[in-house]
Amino acid sequence: MTERTVVNLYCDESCHLEHDDSPVMVLGALACPAAAARPTSAAIHALKARHGLAPGFEIKWSKVSPGRLAFYLDLVGLFFATPELRFRAVVIPDKKSLDHAAFSQTHDDWYYKMYYQTLLPFLAADAEHRVYLDIKDTRGGAKTEKLHDVLCTALRDPFRSRVSRVQQVRSHEVAPMQLADLLIGAVGYANRQLRTSPAKLALVEALSAGGRPPGHPRSLSSTSYLSETKVNLLMWRPAVRSA
Repeated sequence: MTERTVVNLYCDESCHLEHDDSPVMVLGALACPAAAARPTSAAIHALKARHGLAPGFEIKWSKVSPGRLAFYLDLVGLFFATPELRFRAVVIPDKKSLDHAAFSQTHDDWYYKMYYQTLLPFLAADAEHRVYLDIKDTRGGAKTEKLHDVLCTALRDPFRSRVSRVQQVRSHEVAPMQLADLLIGAVGYANRQLRTSPAKLALVEALSAGGRPPGHPRSLSSTSYLSETKVNLLMWRPAVRSA
């Protein structure tokens, strides 16, 4: 019997709370075959060493600065140079326009549905998937179990063979999770149309240009074709329920 491929999905989100200061919400996932996870982490640590950063230096979009720009640009370059890595994000341009009551759901219910939309293109029928989420609050354990249930129910996977694991991790200990945070941050920054940081703008441009012909950057503010698997984006807008 052929051994099934195992794929790690490193997930994070930006401005996911129902009532916060940003109308734009982004959920994203970095897909990495389990066999490539350790080499990818080693390559990220090698980049840190090359740029004089401590092994424990945490990669975070919020920490992007001009002094570290060369490192972060090399990190985006590493993503595009590593064929095993794929990234997908779902962007909700205006979560303040959501009408959960019209669909008999809570914001949490909708949140799990959006995670399913984020992960769906990665969930191959012939592979096992392990989903990793960043620890954020004390509700994390219940949230991971709920997400596991939602994914397996939607996939008709009662024995959890396609999604075998949904687990919280400490992002500062998991290098691919930190890379996911960086890519999600760039997509969010582009869609919030912010221009306050030249270093962050440079990273947005690097993500737009990476893997594309010169002069033909990808848009970070429009839905990708599903055939675009390296960087795939969905601009999600709610359906309007008629009276």
